Amino acid sequence: MDFLDEPFPDVSTYEDFHTIDWLREKSRDTDRHRKITSKSKESLWELIKSLLDAWSGWVVMLLIGLLSGTLAGVIDLAVDWMTDLKEGVCLSAFWYSHEQCCWTSNETTFDDRDKCPQWQKWAELMTGHAEGAGAYVLNYFLYILWALLFSFLAVSLVRVFAPYACGSGIPEIKTILSGFIIRGYLGKWTLLIKTVTLVLAVSSGLSLGKEGPLVHVACCCGNLFCSLFSKYSKNEGKRREVLSAAAAAGVSVAFGAPIGGVLFSLEEVSYYFPLKTLWRSFFAALVAAFTLRSINPFGNSRLVLFYVEYHTPWYMAELVPFILLGVFGGLWGTLFIRLGKYPVLEVIAVTGITALLAYPNPYTRRSTSELISELFNDCGALESSQLCDYVNNPNMSRPVDDIPDRPAGPGVYNALWQLTLALIFKIVITIFTFGMKIPSGLFIPSMAVGAIAGRIVGIAVEQMAYHHHDWIIFKNWCRPGADCVTPGLYAMVGAAACLGGVTRMTVSLVVIMFELTGGLEYIVPLMAAAVTSKWVADAFGKEGIYESHILLNGYPYLDVRDEFTHRTLATDVMRPRRNDPPLAVLTQDSTTVEDVETLIKDTDYNGFPVVVSRESERLIGFVQRRDLTLAIKNARQKQDGVVSSSVVYFTEDAPQLPASNPQPLKLRRILNLSPFTVTDHTPMETVVDIFRKLGLRQCLVTRSGRLLGIITKKDVLRHMAQMMNQDPESIMFN
Repeated sequence: MDFLDEPFPDVSTYEDFHTIDWLREKSRDTDRHRKITSKSKESLWELIKSLLDAWSGWVVMLLIGLLSGTLAGVIDLAVDWMTDLKEGVCLSAFWYSHEQCCWTSNETTFDDRDKCPQWQKWAELMTGHAEGAGAYVLNYFLYILWALLFSFLAVSLVRVFAPYACGSGIPEIKTILSGFIIRGYLGKWTLLIKTVTLVLAVSSGLSLGKEGPLVHVACCCGNLFCSLFSKYSKNEGKRREVLSAAAAAGVSVAFGAPIGGVLFSLEEVSYYFPLKTLWRSFFAALVAAFTLRSINPFGNSRLVLFYVEYHTPWYMAELVPFILLGVFGGLWGTLFIRLGKYPVLEVIAVTGITALLAYPNPYTRRSTSELISELFNDCGALESSQLCDYVNNPNMSRPVDDIPDRPAGPGVYNALWQLTLALIFKIVITIFTFGMKIPSGLFIPSMAVGAIAGRIVGIAVEQMAYHHHDWIIFKNWCRPGADCVTPGLYAMVGAAACLGGVTRMTVSLVVIMFELTGGLEYIVPLMAAAVTSKWVADAFGKEGIYESHILLNGYPYLDVRDEFTHRTLATDVMRPRRNDPPLAVLTQDSTTVEDVETLIKDTDYNGFPVVVSRESERLIGFVQRRDLTLAIKNARQKQDGVVSSSVVYFTEDAPQLPASNPQPLKLRRILNLSPFTVTDHTPMETVVDIFRKLGLRQCLVTRSGRLLGIITKKDVLRHMAQMMNQDPESIMFN
């Protein structure tokens, strides 16, 4: 009797912190699909069930898009309100942000659109005085107090309820998508706490963004809806297809960039991305973007975060400063990755220092998204920003949209000093902030660093073009009285360069940037900056920030982009080594239940090869540790006569045993009869490629059918680390 004819719960599932077997998952899904197809011909009800099974993928995508879009909209609205709460409150409705409060006021003028009687700063509300040193100090103190309160709540909630809710989440999601199991990382508690603490962390004014964490939030939504359908909940390979699409939906709502989201998932996050997943990612990103647009959190009826309208084309000569911004982005990326590995200071200290230094400078006091929006802006006739304080020619009579280059006024020079200080502040504080135990993204802070540097360069080039229009570089394209240089465009290019330097994204980055700004005409400058920043950053180290964090945490991640060029063989890597004890194996029909239980108790291996006998060591198959444990436990409960001395056999027919022997136990059903094998002389270059492309957990090494040893994914990673003169023991997730 094979009691495993009916599968029992938890067989073929995986332990926490283990790697999945992609080939096995694919094979199980094919069997399931074959069974459903054959049953669908039997009755109408079975046909309906097969159609529901086929549509379940699209239903999951729809649900992911709706929930992640809704959560992103709620997070955006909550962040706006809580960021403004640090400075004051709306008397007519306390749940309004500063902007919403003054929208509803009838006493707001265009010039003073930020001032209205309904919105009061804390000092004015408490003391009745809006101006003066006392009011400034009180506002300053309360700004720091609110920031500390928000960050304290964020770090406390993360520590107590969901430790996995900290950080950006993208390095872990990359690792999970490569086939690693981290239970609870995409759970319900993590989703709830991440959503709440993300609002608190961003509102506290720390130099972090919500874009990376929104990818984690969307993947949590994906995992939640996977549990509703057995097709996904019982197959880890299929689940990862859903999570790839969820990551696309996350970027779609983070930036309002659905196409960029799909490309981000393909280029940066996913390990296995079949064509079917591409279509489903596109659908999930579309639904998520549509849901966010319906909520309209930015109040501008646009999906894009930083909409720009530039009225000047770019010129070939401007590629030089654009490429220089690319170099700056690459250097910033390198600095960030090298120093970001040592986040020493705790959350409260960093928040206190951030708030203390950020408040006096108007460019660091406001939210980072508002800062980037202002830096991207073109100076129109109606702009009241300091950055647009140019000296106007009284005789000028031109259309509003086409304002010629003008000399900078005192406001611009003042803004330049403040921006330079803001740049230094952002560079230093972002390095310490990323990696703290709160939800923290790096997209927006990196873009802010680049946008500040870009705007400074843009103003410098603009003033050079105005004062030295007879120079040879300006002569051909910049005539006196013409609108030649757009400083906002330089900010946009700088933002792309710095984000590219940190993440090493290229295609998806450019698409996200033009979706984010609507600046389709400026693809070439963005491409030039993105490629330059990647080249410069790659010159100092191949890993982007996510790969660095994966290495730092010791996750077993086998990067598809890494090249293995060493001339080693499978026999150099396999275990057991020369002085090691022999390989733990099971025989096909002579091992007892007690022997198996002792082997499981004494070792911590994930599985055992099955051989004909210990003398011949001819390989039969491979059996997983978890499946063995569950099978024996289940057999003892449900099958009469199974005792410790019962023989376990993996053959089709029971072995010939004396009549006095207890009933044997057949476990052929859990035996993998086609484990992946290589010979001992297979080059490691081929073995690494096999592990990458087939997503193997382990591979058996044989010679003429005789079992010699085993190579696991961690053995491969340790060997690669050793070949690169790194510590091989760092490849151990703790």
